[in-house]
This record gives sequence, C-alpha cells and structure tokens, in this order.
Amino acid sequence: MAPETDRLLRGMNEHQVAAVLSDASPLRILAGAGSGKTRVLTHRIAHRSEAGTLDPSRVLAVTFTRKAAGELRERLGRLGLRDGVHAGTFHAIAYAQLRQRWEERGITPPELLDRKFAIVARLLPGRGRKDDRSTPLDVVAEIEWAAARRITPQDYEREATRARRRPPVPLGTVATVYDDFTQLKRRRRLVDFDDILRLAARDLEADPVYAAARRWRFRHIFVDEFQDVNPLQFHLLQQWLGPDSDTCIVGDPNQAIYAWNGADAGYLIDFDRYFPGGSTVTLEDNYRSTPQILAVANGVLQQGPSVAIRLRPHRPAGAVPTVRALPDDTAEARAVARACRDGHRPGVPWSAQAVLVRTNAQTALIAEAMSAAGVPHRVRGSGRLLEQPEVTDALQVLRRSASLEIGLADLEHDLGDRSRLTEERAANVTEVVRLGREYLALEPAGDTAAFLAWLSTTLRDEDRGGGDAVDIVTFHAAKGLEWPVVHIAGLEEGYVPIHHAETDADVDEERRLLYVALTRARDELHCTWARSRTFGSRTMNRSPSMWVDSIETTLGVAPTELSRAQGAERARSARRSVRRAPAAEGPELELFEALRSWRRDQARAADVPAFVIFNDATLTAIARHRPRSAAQLLKVPGIGPVKAQRFGPDVLRIVADAT
Repeated sequence: MAPETDRLLRGMNEHQVAAVLSDASPLRILAGAGSGKTRVLTHRIAHRSEAGTLDPSRVLAVTFTRKAAGELRERLGRLGLRDGVHAGTFHAIAYAQLRQRWEERGITPPELLDRKFAIVARLLPGRGRKDDRSTPLDVVAEIEWAAARRITPQDYEREATRARRRPPVPLGTVATVYDDFTQLKRRRRLVDFDDILRLAARDLEADPVYAAARRWRFRHIFVDEFQDVNPLQFHLLQQWLGPDSDTCIVGDPNQAIYAWNGADAGYLIDFDRYFPGGSTVTLEDNYRSTPQILAVANGVLQQGPSVAIRLRPHRPAGAVPTVRALPDDTAEARAVARACRDGHRPGVPWSAQAVLVRTNAQTALIAEAMSAAGVPHRVRGSGRLLEQPEVTDALQVLRRSASLEIGLADLEHDLGDRSRLTEERAANVTEVVRLGREYLALEPAGDTAAFLAWLSTTLRDEDRGGGDAVDIVTFHAAKGLEWPVVHIAGLEEGYVPIHHAETDADVDEERRLLYVALTRARDELHCTWARSRTFGSRTMNRSPSMWVDSIETTLGVAPTELSRAQGAERARSARRSVRRAPAAEGPELELFEALRSWRRDQARAADVPAFVIFNDATLTAIARHRPRSAAQLLKVPGIGPVKAQRFGPDVLRIVADAT
C-alpha cells in the first residue's frame, strides 16, 4: 500500500476503510450519527484521486447546504485536493448548469424569483388584509411541497388529501393559487428555485447529446444526506447519471426527518430498487457520544418498526443521562436555566451547552428564564419567535388596540378561528398572549408600548448570534450540530410526538426526530418535561412523552463507570429486586412459557435484560387474567400505557393463540 494511501486510512476502523477502498458502483454508505461520514466521503475522493481511479475535475459532490459544501471543499483542500472537485447544493449546481446552457444557446436568462410571498399574497382570494402575512407563507409552503413531490396544480388537491395536508385555506383554493402562480411565472418569464431543478432536468431529458456530454464531464457523483432527497431532486439526479456514471450516496435512514417537507427516504432505504447491482457499506461505530447517551438513543429508536443502523459506542463510559419532571413550564424553564448556569465552569465556554425543543414557540420561555438567570444565550436558525410573520402581525394588532388588555383579548379571540393559522403558527401567537399576561402581572398599569419594549428586551438581549452563549435550538435546526452538554426540554405528549402526528408514519418520523436530538449530545444529556403548561390564559395538564418510559428504562440498565465486578453485582441486585412469580400450572403455565419465550426474543432484539420488558410477576398475571383487549391489558399489574402501546398487540395475539 502506497504511503499516501496509508496516510488516508490511518486511524479508521475496518468499516470506514471498506467504504473508502470499495470499488463498487453504485455504492451506498449507510452512516449513523457520529460515525465519521464526512471524513469517509472526503477520504474516499482523495484516495481514489491518488490511486488514479478518479479525476477530481470530473467529480460532482452534492450536498444540501452551502455550509456543508464549504466544509467538504475545506476538508478536501486539507487532503491535498484544493482545486478541481465541484461541490455544491442541488440548486447551486442546477443553476450553474442552466446559466451555461442559456449562454451557449444565446437565451436571455429569465429573472430569478427568490421570494414568492408577495405574488402569492396577491393571488389569494379575499386575503387582502395587510396584517395577515402567515396565510400567504403557509400557501407558499404548500406550493413548494407540491413542487418537491412533482405534483402539478391539477393533482394537488387529490395528493394533498392523501398526504393529510392541512393548510389554513381549502385545498381547492391552494390548487387554484398554485395554478395561477405557475401561469403568472410563465407570462413574466420568472423562475423560482423549484423551477431551476425542473428546468435543469428537462434540458437533459430533451437533448440526449447534451445529456451525454454533461454526464461525461461529471462522471463521478457523490451525494450526501441522501435520506433528505425529494422526488424533484431525485429526478434531476437521474438525469445527471448515465450508464457509465460512478455513483456513491451517503445517508442515514434513522435521521429521515423531512417527509413533511417533501423528502422521501425511500430512495435511500430501497437502494437496490433504484440502483440495481449496487453495494452497501454500513458505518455503525459512533465516536461522538458516550455509551450512556447512545443507549438512550438506541432504546428510543428500537421501538420503531425497523432500525437500519444501531450505533455502537467507542468512547469511555460517562455520566448517566437524567430525566426530570417539573411542576409546570415556568419551573421547567428555570430549572434548565439553572442547570446551564451550574454547568458553566472556568475554561468551558457557554457554547458547550445547548437547549433543544420541539417547536419554535417553546424558545421564548426558555430564553426568558435564561435572561433572568444571567445566562448568555441565543436562538439559532431562522426560527426566532419575534421574526415569525404571525407574531409580527399579532404585535401590529396590539399596537392598534385601545389597551394592552383589549389587544390580548382580541388575539385570544382570533385564536379560536383555527382556519386562519396552522397549529404551529397559532402556538407562536399563543406564546405572545402568555407573555402579555405575564407582563401585566408584573406591571398591571403597563401599556402596549412598554410591553413591546419589555418583550424585545426579554427575548433579544442575548439573541445576537455572536459571542459565547448557550444555544436554544429546535430539534430540526439541531440536525448536523453537536454539543458536549445537551438539555432537551418539553419531553411531553403534544410536543414529542407533536400533537398533529396522527398516522404511524408521522409518529415514526417524530421518533427519529427525537433520536436526532438525543444524538446531538457528546458528554451529558438532561431531559425534562412539565406536568402543566400555560397556553395564553389556559393552563393544561401534560403527560410525559410516550418515549420517556423507554428512556427511563434504559437508564436503569445503561453501562456506567462501574468495574466489571461491580456491574455484575448490580445486575444480581436488580434481578433479586424483581418479585418472584407465583407458581403456574396447566394451561396457565403453557401461556406463561409462550410469553416468556416472546419476552426473551424482545430482550435480545433490544439488547436489554428480560425483566426490562416485563418481569415474571407481570407475565404470570397476564397468563392468569388472559386479557382480550387493550383496556383489559391496562388492568394487569405492571403494565402502563407506554408498555401497553409498545407490546400490547404482541401480548394480545399470544393470549388469543393460547385460547
């Protein structure tokens, strides 16, 4: 092996080496969180360049963000490939292709429409209110979802119904606006970002000679984060690929969290269908998180219908994650802020910590508690509460009202009209109302101007984006990031999973989203939830997330820093603490043995002790009472709602078979 090649493989495990050295094409690299996928991807390109099996100038590396493309180029530069490799997003690469094509054919480029809002707002019938900016934005989101799925205006209503889309206007209205918008662009020679992908694919389909030249020019195609590809992007990729193309895709089905936005992880999962004759290398060795954190993440994921990648830890044992229930949302926010403050030590930056939440509306209360505790913080990404259009509209309502109290009452009344706002946007306005009530409790004579100043100060003092600060981030925005210490707040039903997750597919995506959040933590993980939460002027009781039980169960068996002998003693103590099952005989014994055999298989699949699934006393009670329904199952000692939901169908089937 050449010295250069040895340098590129140094420090890699056998699976990473296999991914770098494989001569297969198409090649799928299934790369779990923290498994070093970017390193593998860049080292594969560099190794093949040095081996002479790849020309860097003919490489097209496709990513999903400019930041990712920049990181890819930077890493390749450090490996000696400073020039030649073309790395960019789908849109950037497609737009460069189109501009070159237009120039070659002497076509004046159409005008690029980078914002659809103004046009869509004018096309909406009866929506001329100047203070309603959220509805046009939601319709824009529907149009972009349809374009990503390659759904025409004529098919939108049928496909949106099938996908259970719920925009704030009737589906037929969206379809009409979508069609009008498409026709208007054509008349004015405008193209938006979705058109760029569509037109780039159309040019290649329409001109085989041009397509062949393009495919010869970029023979080696690498695509990262393949689980996030949508049908429009995949269609363009198909046009970029030819019979002689050298293809490598990288992705993680367990981090597929954008189906709501049009992504389709099926292109990655069903690789053999879309890329016949391809090979797969799987990276499951995690170098980011401690074994304790990975045990929690794997435990949550294990409850799903399938687990494509089960992460293996490669770090020393660390602190066991924590789960805390707080009396209410205010107490939770204060507890998180105190934990961040207490976790800050000399020599450790504030930015070593992050607070992750499911929705943008949750960030305000956390930020408020951070300010009160003197913890520097920032809300990362584009989801800052005060920048949301429905919040801007709500603040305008307050400014026009005779008093702050009247304005808040008007906002609360408007929230009753659920047809005007999506649930996410309504939650943001509800948070404004809550903050207004909180301000009036502090300053009963306060007016609107004073409240707006207080609000701006409360939420924006530390939200400047620079400096050393604790990050407050939504689960979605946290993807691709990591921190030594992660606090996950609001681990409740209604948030995790989100309340509008109704289908099994929706819930599975929410499970993966929580998995993404959990695997952002390197050294410490702290989870909290509130027993009650205030929405505007209403206080509602809350229940822990359906996955809290799994997390807490995992904590009881997670590896620790104990010695092997101490660990064995702890396991013996745990077994002794389980109440010994009463004797069973006859048909009852037969059913007990069938249940115990099933429990053994479940425990092996989950890599946990059998008693974590159900102890013998619970199995004996099932065998004795023979429940026939979910309601009867919940009456069996040792079975709660979470375990009934997770294991109930299997248990009821076994009981029925034994009858």
